[in-house]
Amino acid sequence: MYVGRDMTELSMVAKSEWEKSELAFFHHSLQQIAPYLNSEGVTIHREIIEEIENRGGLERQEADYTHGTQTGYD
Repeated sequence: MYVGRDMTELSMVAKSEWEKSELAFFHHSLQQIAPYLNSEGVTIHREIIEEIENRGGLERQEADYTHGTQTGYD
């Protein structure tokens, strides 16, 4: 279950200030409903994807004993 800021709050914050977990959660959520998004939803999803790409993706570069290689949002 996602515990974090909701889209209402995040819509007032630049994507560059979002946490990786927020980007991961909303990317996954919007990806699931992509066929049903209106033009505004598609724009928001595209901006999230661009921010993820600007940060080098969601995967961690190295795993350690407390973290895997994928960003979790749960």
